[in-house]
Amino acid sequence: MSVFTHLVALLGRFLEPVLAESATAAAIVLFTVLVRLALHPLSRAAFRGATPVAGCLPALLQLPVFFVMYRAFSSAEIGGAANELLGHRLFAAPLGDGWADALGEGGLFGARGLVFIGLFAAIAAVAAWSTVRGRRAAALAAVTAAETAAAGAKQAGGKGGAPRAGASKPGGAERGAPNRGASKARAPKPGGAAAGGVMSGGAVAGGGVVTAEQQELMRKLGGVLPLLSFGTLITAALVPLAAGLYLVTTTAWSVAERAWLQHRKERAERETAGAGRSSL
Repeated sequence: MSVFTHLVALLGRFLEPVLAESATAAAIVLFTVLVRLALHPLSRAAFRGATPVAGCLPALLQLPVFFVMYRAFSSAEIGGAANELLGHRLFAAPLGDGWADALGEGGLFGARGLVFIGLFAAIAAVAAWSTVRGRRAAALAAVTAAETAAAGAKQAGGKGGAPRAGASKPGGAERGAPNRGASKARAPKPGGAAAGGVMSGGAVAGGGVVTAEQQELMRKLGGVLPLLSFGTLITAALVPLAAGLYLVTTTAWSVAERAWLQHRKERAERETAGAGRSSL
């Protein structure tokens, strides 16, 4: 933890000529950005779905950093020496104070309370942005799944071969000889149509097409899961202000990073589609 303290203090001294007493708060934001830059390759792998574990690693690797941040701004001593970080502020609010401390020093709209209100507003804005993007992504996934299911059903119907099975051999009708293969194909087996429909649906589902129930589940989860971003507000109200700064910075980074990766993916797909049409 002393390494983290010295690093944040060093960044704070570097920014102090410009930001004065809020330099340490800016150093926390800068430190968070450096951590997220280091984790960016893992985030890209998670977005591409390279490995199942890749999606969990960025969040898991940030837990020790958040714990160190929390301990650094909630401990009066570090390594037997007085914690120099506790004397730093963001405007009027000490970085080691929580929301309860701010409420006890001036109330909700006091100088310290207003700093926390600004922090909560920033977290709420990021959570709202994440919610909107999450619901759009869920709606797009549902539409894509429906289109894929329709295409799979159409393909399965095209391969059913009912006209081919029932087609007579050349000259069979003129000779008056019944086509045994055709009559056998025309003869319905018990439950044949229903079984065929089920098998076709199973084949489609086995091919990766999402069923109607799965689409409905995806739609519901897409509407609920993004709302979990607002849970960061509760955490920010219970931890020191410094840890709240870390939360809002890393959350904003996550949403912006995913939006940028999605933009790059869509642009690459448009370029690929355009190159395919031009080659035709």
